[in-house]
Amino acid sequence: MLTIILLLALMITLYHRASLKITSLVLAAILVAWSLVEGIPYVHGIVFLAIFLPLNITVVRRTISAKLLDVFKGIMPKISATEQEALDAGTVWWEAEVFGGKPDWKRLHSFEKATLSKEEQEFIDGPLEELCSMINDWQITHIDRDLPPEVWNYIKEKGFFSFIIPKEYGGLGFSSYAQSRVLTKINSLSATAGSIVSVPNSLGPAELLMHYGTQEQRDHYLPRLAKGEEVPCFALTAVEAGSDAGGIPDKGVICKGQWNGEEVLGMKLTWDKRYITLAPVASILGLAFKLYDPEGLLGDKEDLGITCALIPTDTDGVNIGRRHYPLSTPFQNGPTSGKDVFVPLDYIIGGPKNAGQGWRMLVDCLSAGRAISLPSSANGGAKMAAYTTGAYARIRRQFNVPVGYMEGVMEALARIAGKAYMVDSMLTFTASGIDSGEKPSVASAIVKCHSTNLARETACDGMDVHGGKAVMMGPKNYMARAYQGAPISITVEGANILTRSLIIYGQGSIRCHPYVLKEIQATQNENRKEAIKDFDKALFSHLGFAMSNKIRTFWLGLTGSRLVKKPQSDFTGRYYQRITRFSSALAFLSDVTMGVLGGELKRREMISGRLGDMLSNLYIASAVLKMFHDKGRPEHDKEIVQWALEHCLYETQMAADGALKNFPVSWMGKVLRLVVFPLGLPLSPPSDKLSRKLARQLQEPTAMREELTLGIFKSESEASNLYKVDRALRLQLEMEPIVKKFSEALGKRAANHQVVPFAKEALDAGHITQDEYQLVIDAEEARLDIVNVDDFAPEEMKHHLSEN
Repeated sequence: MLTIILLLALMITLYHRASLKITSLVLAAILVAWSLVEGIPYVHGIVFLAIFLPLNITVVRRTISAKLLDVFKGIMPKISATEQEALDAGTVWWEAEVFGGKPDWKRLHSFEKATLSKEEQEFIDGPLEELCSMINDWQITHIDRDLPPEVWNYIKEKGFFSFIIPKEYGGLGFSSYAQSRVLTKINSLSATAGSIVSVPNSLGPAELLMHYGTQEQRDHYLPRLAKGEEVPCFALTAVEAGSDAGGIPDKGVICKGQWNGEEVLGMKLTWDKRYITLAPVASILGLAFKLYDPEGLLGDKEDLGITCALIPTDTDGVNIGRRHYPLSTPFQNGPTSGKDVFVPLDYIIGGPKNAGQGWRMLVDCLSAGRAISLPSSANGGAKMAAYTTGAYARIRRQFNVPVGYMEGVMEALARIAGKAYMVDSMLTFTASGIDSGEKPSVASAIVKCHSTNLARETACDGMDVHGGKAVMMGPKNYMARAYQGAPISITVEGANILTRSLIIYGQGSIRCHPYVLKEIQATQNENRKEAIKDFDKALFSHLGFAMSNKIRTFWLGLTGSRLVKKPQSDFTGRYYQRITRFSSALAFLSDVTMGVLGGELKRREMISGRLGDMLSNLYIASAVLKMFHDKGRPEHDKEIVQWALEHCLYETQMAADGALKNFPVSWMGKVLRLVVFPLGLPLSPPSDKLSRKLARQLQEPTAMREELTLGIFKSESEASNLYKVDRALRLQLEMEPIVKKFSEALGKRAANHQVVPFAKEALDAGHITQDEYQLVIDAEEARLDIVNVDDFAPEEMKHHLSEN
């Protein structure tokens, strides 16, 4: 009996993550109380003293830790300088709460709500609205393969390149959230225009100058960049180094040379870059290269490392102008090269003192940009797909019913709506974190990877629902470019395949874990005494953390997490409980997996990818809950929030299931399954009933549909298909009661092509009014304008074929 009591007490203290001292005191108190009632429990007392006495004596415990430190040093893989800089870059934020096994929901709700300032809202309502009205994506992508000159000029004049530049330098100084709203709206119309606006406001010269430039560099370049007098690009990707940016072969050699008639200390640069957005039209080139000092002109170190410099593109030897053609999304993108181009040392961003500091600069600045630019593109695309596909499914009829009422189509519509909500949630949530001062390196990877994947999936579903309408290219086709261009955002700024395993989990398992990074840092500390002290503290905290997560995971699995306190009493309460359960499971599985695989984990990308999927889906689910909370928990969002949460949690469950099925030690995977899923797999994907409800809401101008698609360009303009498809939907809904009225009066039901003739017959018979008849005509004209596709004369086809 005493053994059971002690074990229960131990499990309770571990579940609540009590400290070692409190746990020891609780167990000691139980032993003392037992001795007073039943007599002294010698065996239990000896075991207790043998385990807990040395653990509570610092000298003894550190002696053990010292030996373990040496073992740990031997099995730890060598961390390269570039890996260390990546680990040190940025901050960890809510992703660490999710990884830690016990999310603090009060903290989530306390995060500042994303809002726009009056100035930002006025820009969105004014210049941004005007820019969108100027965009004709068919003209841009198919005919001109570039923005028209008037659009380029408008973008520069109105400060669209200056969102991140402070006002004191002539920039707009917008928040990250405001940037995301601007880019979302532009991308809902044209990914080409969106890409051109996003790049100067992401990782590039302006961002690097603000953080690392000399005062002279900032004073010279930032006002010119803000006014659009300079067009920037940043060249990182080399022919043989894409995702392995640290492996770039481009180099600079410090030497003396002639500059403006004088001999100065400078660099002779040779590079060959590709995939560089804005390079063909750039006036200033940001360049990343490896810098060498073979003559020791700066010091005694020859290999200085990755360095970033700013080079005017009119410098002799700089080659730009040629273009790539990225999947029929012809934003200005192309190669740049140079051979033995001499420039002075003060072209280094931050001056000579920043020679070799380029990688640190890049990874430190990358997190914010990666969380905004491409996710905003995904957000615009997903919202556009939801807005248009829902409307099209309602106005397109087959077998005399809207295709959106067919359950196969409903499945796709529900996926589009739910995933669009997920993209918007994680972008909004992360942008608010950046605006509060965070640089969430792991969260930004989650947002970039999963928002672009989700946008591709919504584009695929949108294509399927539209069918031939989306296949035939022409001015009427609003879906195809989003579908064609989806792989671009999935490929750039860290390919998603590698981001999923190497960044989200590879970095996440170290940065988000409360103790692993501290243990690693202790092994690298040259001061033996300090190293032992730090390692001892981290190690035994880690052991307690791991044991706690094991108990919590099993108990939450056994009880279905129903005993976890709900932070909200409405329908979302159950989802908070389930996220807490899987958070504990992620923390537990991570510790076991890291313990079994050690340094091998970063090469086992299938396992790390699945654990990364758990982390990502829990982060996205948290973002969904946060957005719903910040919106005031509206009733009309209930179904879409349920769908998104059930999708995220099911994906989390299946990622855990996949990790267990493929665990490196098969018998251990079976044992771990008993801890994680003691009662089997509890969750299912969103139900058919829920999907039907959500699909119906997307097909009418409901509050859910309007809020889901808030922020895209819905205004009337010459080339705006979004306005036209929504108008057709609204006219169709107004017309349907009239059709029902005259069908009953005439005693016959009108097929699609018979609506107007039957309406005329009803008008002549006095069953409907002239206004009602005109509404039928207007509705049918609007519907057919959307349903019909483009066709071209033979000579038009030949003309464009010859251009290709």
